[in-house]
Amino acid sequence: MITSDKDKFFDQVYREVTSQTESYLSKYATRSSQALRLHPEPEGPRSPFALDRDRILYSGAFRRYSGKTQVIYFASQLDETLSSRSIHTLSVSQIARTIGKFLSLNQELIESIALAHDLGHSPFGHDGEMFLSEVCREYGIGEYHHHIQSLHIVDRVAKKGTGLNLTFQVRDGILSHDGEVHDQKLEPQFSKTEEDLQQYIRQRKNGEKIEMMPMTIEGCVMRISDTIAYIGQDIEDAIRIGLIRRTDIPLELRKNLGSTNGEIIDTLVRDVVYNSYNQPFVCFSKEVADQLLRLKKFNYRYIYHNKHLKKDHAKIRMGFRLLFDLFYADVKNNQRRSRVFKDFLETNTRSNGHLLDWEACVCRCWVRIQYMDDLFIIAAFTSTRIRHCRL
Repeated sequence: MITSDKDKFFDQVYREVTSQTESYLSKYATRSSQALRLHPEPEGPRSPFALDRDRILYSGAFRRYSGKTQVIYFASQLDETLSSRSIHTLSVSQIARTIGKFLSLNQELIESIALAHDLGHSPFGHDGEMFLSEVCREYGIGEYHHHIQSLHIVDRVAKKGTGLNLTFQVRDGILSHDGEVHDQKLEPQFSKTEEDLQQYIRQRKNGEKIEMMPMTIEGCVMRISDTIAYIGQDIEDAIRIGLIRRTDIPLELRKNLGSTNGEIIDTLVRDVVYNSYNQPFVCFSKEVADQLLRLKKFNYRYIYHNKHLKKDHAKIRMGFRLLFDLFYADVKNNQRRSRVFKDFLETNTRSNGHLLDWEACVCRCWVRIQYMDDLFIIAAFTSTRIRHCRL
């Protein structure tokens, strides 16, 4: 094939821009030349991490962020200003890129990880993840963890089952983003292999409580930004629906971290940048880390475990169970009229619905379930004939 003048032009400009951009990167930053893929691809007019970002951004999985619960059930029906999973994802991306800019890191890598990190979240946030994990254990397919499912989506579900073929660094960042762990300091685990990722997945699905650090400093920035993004915003949402009052936040925390989401983000971002500048790690100061841990405990006690927020737990848990039983039976009995076939297996897989093994079947059932909005879950639950309906 003869290379056109436009191809030559874009190739030249890409190399010039890449050289100029990477000349400003920290010595600890990840270079585009370090990008690895399971299936190598020829170079194009975009950097490998920019290509990852665009593949994620234009995927069906990314569009399905819309309407998913962050903390408040039925947030969009209660108040359109309440956070959803999509708003949280964009906030994480913005915060992480801001920190990355100050630390002279690869912002394209940061953005790619941030945009994909929660693709595997189920409806109803971490509560839904817990309910889903219960059912998965009963069916003998191991625990469900949203970060593992996020990687499964980009690897095996997206693009009609062919996957997005993302770089190893982005895939590692997705899998290593566990923001529920309270970290004062994150130091990259530079030497990693594909087997390391797969071993971690096996151990977590078997119920082992293990932790894995990202392999890049950009992954560490995204992980710490996940916490920065949700901690204050969850408070704002809780205040907005009357769950708590701003004065309920301990005075010491309001003085040291801030009393609004904006103030909290500003305090935490400044602290991270100050303590991480020109360092091979990302960290909070001990003082701020201690205050942040106290604020997390406040959130868990008064928001995440609030009885008023969790009053529909039993109904939602039953809704998950009924849907799982229904779709599992439909796959097992080859019920081609079921939505799990019509809306997913026959339209979003390479093999036109060919089921390779039982674990893949059940995972695919749940991929379809997790894309349903919260209202469908409730509607399904309230139907007394759900087991006989063709959804």
